[in-house]
Amino acid sequence: MNDHYRAFFGLAKEPFTTDITCADILKTPELLDVKVRFDYVTRLGAIGIVTGEVGSGKSTAVRYAMDTLHPSEYRALYITASSGSMMEFYRQLRDALNIYLSSNSKTVMVKTIKKEIVNLVLEKKQKVVLIVDEASLMRLEVFTELHTLCQFEQDAKPWLPMILVGQTSLVDKLTFRSSQPLASRIIAKCHLEGVDLAGMETYLRHHLAIAGVERNLFDPSSVIAIHQGSGGLFRKSNHLARGGLIAAAAEQSKIVSAEHIRLAATEIF
Repeated sequence: MNDHYRAFFGLAKEPFTTDITCADILKTPELLDVKVRFDYVTRLGAIGIVTGEVGSGKSTAVRYAMDTLHPSEYRALYITASSGSMMEFYRQLRDALNIYLSSNSKTVMVKTIKKEIVNLVLEKKQKVVLIVDEASLMRLEVFTELHTLCQFEQDAKPWLPMILVGQTSLVDKLTFRSSQPLASRIIAKCHLEGVDLAGMETYLRHHLAIAGVERNLFDPSSVIAIHQGSGGLFRKSNHLARGGLIAAAAEQSKIVSAEHIRLAATEIF
């Protein structure tokens, strides 16, 4: 599909993308709730979780919270989890810390990782926070062992707060008996759901403004169609809204209708 629709509607750039600055992220109450809990967990050196359906804005909310951390005071370590082993997790954390290590020994790797965290805290005077996105993908063996990374000086120093981000199944994995040592350290949790109809209309107007158009291009029926078709989830609403604009431009219509959204829906899952 071409980008002629941008010229047709006078859009300065591609609308409804995830590639926006943190300053342009819509400050919804749910996003601010994540920020409050993020700060609370980071301050106390504990563990927090952020859950939600696919496309509900979890990663965006955490990115916003991370962006508010002062770079000279905090060292944020961001990992996208996989279904790999605990050793794979350690390798990812090692890379996030910019550690070169040729040894494949788990003992050596853990010792080196913890030494670097202690160095960041005590020598460089930085607070470290670990964000694990897609944490619901992790194996149970990782949940069983992950809490040991938080233990410094006989578990007396809270030097590695964690934010675990994932789908609802993350909560299920934390209920297993083997996950209890990790779950017992959780002091805050936040669940993101789809926005209501009014929230969807605000979201659409906001993203049109980011793309350089202040007028509303979506008629009320199209907003309802986007809301129903996406379940209020941001990622799918982005696809539907952009597709609706393309369909409307193809018909030389200056306003997006429900029929245009229906056509857009045939292109996505």
